[in-house]
Parts: sequence; C-alpha cells; structure tokens
Amino acid sequence: MYTPDAPDRKLIALLRADGRAPIAQLALALGISRATVQTRLDRLLDSGTILGFTIRARREHDEIRAVMLIEVAGKSTTEIIRQLRGMPELHTLHTTNGAWDLIAEIRADNLRDFDRVLREVRTIDGVLNSETSIMLSSV
Repeated sequence: MYTPDAPDRKLIALLRADGRAPIAQLALALGISRATVQTRLDRLLDSGTILGFTIRARREHDEIRAVMLIEVAGKSTTEIIRQLRGMPELHTLHTTNGAWDLIAEIRADNLRDFDRVLREVRTIDGVLNSETSIMLSSV
C-alpha cells in the first residue's frame, strides 16, 4: 500500500481546494516540475489514494446538514448500514469506535424532510439510540 509523503499531501491539499488546477499551477505552488507533479498525481490515482475528482456546485438554497451518531444493537451493524445506504439524504456514513457505532451526515432540503429522515433512521430495527447535531456553518 502506498503511503503519501509530505509533497503528496500538499498536492492533495491543493487539489482539494481546486480539483481543476492545471498541472503547471500545481508545479509552481509545490516548487517542482510539471513532470514530477504528473508522476505524483498518477501514482496517487493508481494507488487509490485519490479516488477521483468532483465539483462543488453552488447550492440554490440552504439545505439542512447534520451529523447523526448512531448506536446499534449487537451484530446488526451490517444490516443497518445496508438500510441506511438506501436513504438518499444520508450523504456519508462512517463506522467508528466508542459509544457510537455509526456516524451519518444528513442533508435535507427542509425541516419536514429532515424530521422524516430522523424518524426513519430511528425506526430501523437494531438502532438503539441516536444523537443528531445540525451544522450551522462551516468555518
């Protein structure tokens, strides 16, 4: 498994800020040649460190975003994950350790949809408890 070094991590940070940045601009920012940037980028893609590139579209309206911490019963995690993956409002889903078993990022267009998603998650068989925090702003 490939482990990115410091220049790779800086390249990744630059691409997170602007995934469409030209190789020449990245090379200038990193202080290395364009060929070296291309080689590093190819290696990051080939190793699966970078999975792809995406866009961030301007939102037409303010959506409700929240983080939901979920506690599950016993060995039901796999089945619960399967059900949660079918919910389009769940943007990301992570397994974790500690008091909570799963962390879900929820995105909903309005409070009615947000409330519905919370109820749906809480009624899944095997979900013991949850705690949800609405994200107010990103800094």
